[in-house]
Amino acid sequence: MGSKVITFGELMLRLAPQGYLRFVQADTFGATYGGGEANVAVSLANYGLDVAYVTKLPAHQIGQAAVNSLRKYGVDTTNIVRGGERVGIYFLEKGASQRSSLCIYDRTDSAIAKARPDDFDWDAIFDGADWFHFTGITPALGKNVADICELACKTAKAKGVTVSCDLNYRGKLWTKQEACETMTRLCQYVDVCIANEEDAKDVFGIEAAHTDITGGQLNHDGYKEVARQLTEYFAFSKVAITLRTSISANDNDWAAMLYSGGEYCFSKNYHLHIVDRVGGGDSFGAALIYSVLRGMADRDALEFAVAASALKHTVEGDYNMVSVSEVEKLSGGDGSGRVHR
Repeated sequence: MGSKVITFGELMLRLAPQGYLRFVQADTFGATYGGGEANVAVSLANYGLDVAYVTKLPAHQIGQAAVNSLRKYGVDTTNIVRGGERVGIYFLEKGASQRSSLCIYDRTDSAIAKARPDDFDWDAIFDGADWFHFTGITPALGKNVADICELACKTAKAKGVTVSCDLNYRGKLWTKQEACETMTRLCQYVDVCIANEEDAKDVFGIEAAHTDITGGQLNHDGYKEVARQLTEYFAFSKVAITLRTSISANDNDWAAMLYSGGEYCFSKNYHLHIVDRVGGGDSFGAALIYSVLRGMADRDALEFAVAASALKHTVEGDYNMVSVSEVEKLSGGDGSGRVHR
């Protein structure tokens, strides 16, 4: 397709007990890597796109291992700045049945959190690029990182690059007021906004009416209004909202909505039996970016994105290890899970 995508964020070391063991039971922790924008980059590389990931990582061996986790899937890592003292870590305990998953961050003073605006030459980074993607997690790392995000967005827009943002509110990183102030500033540069069923409420105070997320009641008309208000305020070209109905930690219903040009469409609904839900939203965002760059009609783009994300819930780790043909098979209606020989 000849499209080039740039993503920017924090690449983290994920440490997790085996299976469904609790932290206090664990004698060993499995080590993998991931992070919102890195997950998007790997998905896009797996779909055959030219994608570069930008971050800052220490020059030591753990930093190199993080870089290698991207290289092995074909992500361009040449714009990763090396420096700083540490790689951010997050600990993940998988939930089961009525017990929620638990995420504990150990990312204070990570290399990217202490990065400076002059670490990145955005004019050179965006040379030949078509799309730039970041999430609301990255500016939450500190004012300096928010300033870097704003500089990246300004440069992208000046060079005619489409900008997408997944709002991805993280209450452990900043307050709702801080998120609102910073994301209001950044979203003026955004063309495609991606959110889950709670983000618009948490970040901008825009809430879907007659919806009870904890009770599993999601009102479609309410999310239409959320998308309309977001578009009216920020002039987004597209707003995508993922809709998760959580039956338990293991079983969710999964769908999404896309709003563009005053028109709404909702995807089919998938019943998921979850292997690993981390990165589910990132896999949706990546597949939506891919679909738009391919020139798919809105409904087809939405169905492709939801199918890709449904498949991510079956894959261990943050990265979505699926191909375009596998996503097309599911979005085309074959969700049987039958063995292929």
